[in-house]
Amino acid sequence: MNAVSRYPEIDMVRGIAILMMVLFHTVFDLSFFGVSPIEVSTGFWKYFAFSTATLFLLVVGISLTMSHARASASLSGYRLAQKFLCRGAGIFLLGLLVTAGTWLYLKEGFIVFGILHLIGISVMISPLFFRFKVFNIIPGLFFIVIGFFLTTVSGPVWLLPLGVHPATFWSVDYEPVFPWTGIVLVGMGLGEYLYPGGVRKFSLPSIPAFFIRPLAFLGRHSLIIYLVHQPILILLLAAVFGIALI
Repeated sequence: MNAVSRYPEIDMVRGIAILMMVLFHTVFDLSFFGVSPIEVSTGFWKYFAFSTATLFLLVVGISLTMSHARASASLSGYRLAQKFLCRGAGIFLLGLLVTAGTWLYLKEGFIVFGILHLIGISVMISPLFFRFKVFNIIPGLFFIVIGFFLTTVSGPVWLLPLGVHPATFWSVDYEPVFPWTGIVLVGMGLGEYLYPGGVRKFSLPSIPAFFIRPLAFLGRHSLIIYLVHQPILILLLAAVFGIALI
């Protein structure tokens, strides 16, 4: 297969990550609105959320290498970098819309720098890292180590995107550059290893289409699902449990 091919297993894994995200946010909403006394900030659900974000960001990194391989066939230099700058900026702007929406609805705990902000920044800086190919795993691990160190540091609010924040800071979704861009970089390294030049170098077992297609559909539409799933979940919970939304 050539570098312009779309591989369904990537969309399928992204679809699994989306389902995990929807499941976690359902549990989170049940806890947040007092419907069920589920503890989501510790124990199983904390690590479930961590695993969900990690899987999703790994796929972001792998997808970036695939996109770069396709774009390199017709673009180079500044125009190639511009493609990722513009794409990342668009995702970041969607993150700002999420910031505005959660501030209007939540006030306390609203999303300042969540996963869309993080993905937007990661996509924008990805042209700096494509040249390292599989070795992106090294700076990725470096970002992760720095991130764990920064969890012990408190600082001014303007350093929030990097992983430094006031001791009293709290947000319903917070994925700073350190360590989370490190996961994207590890994904970029894995993408170059598994799909060098955008071409799959391994074989897959036969998987029934009825299993692949729904998950791949979710994966291909992950952004719109992310944007609309929470309002839908909240409205459903309000209808079922009589939650007052205002």
